Amino acid sequence: MKSLLTNEGHQDIKSRLEKLNENSERQWGKMTVGQMAWHCQYPLKLAIENRENSSKGNWLIKTFFKKSLYNDKPWRKNLPTAPQLKAKKPKEFQAEFDKLKTLVDEFAKLNLRENWYPHPSFGEFTKEQWGQLEYKHLDHHLKQFGV
Repeated sequence: MKSLLTNEGHQDIKSRLEKLNENSERQWGKMTVGQMAWHCQYPLKLAIENRENSSKGNWLIKTFFKKSLYNDKPWRKNLPTAPQLKAKKPKEFQAEFDKLKTLVDEFAKLNLRENWYPHPSFGEFTKEQWGQLEYKHLDHHLKQFGV
């Protein structure tokens, strides 16, 4: 499984991001490319900030969905999105794209961090699993827009 914490995974995501533009057409779903760039920022920010939280996560999600976050099997199209991660308004592509690229680079620099707080919904992840999760989420949405 590729990881955003490896040079190979980081470069792969960066080169694919560069193929996006404001006219990129989605292959499935409802988001515009600007909304997708906005949506992809939150999971990266969550990992970068690495804040302690009191959440134990959702037992059902952790039991039945967690392993799919960092394994090699692609996610299916049109998975449900948490309400707070749905872009309800139009998003300007270039501004959101620039923020996303910065966050991708910031996350990739964390390859030496050893202490990672649990994900508020999914619980404990190893550093490797965090890198795989972030890669897989970005990969899923880049495929959504044909790159």
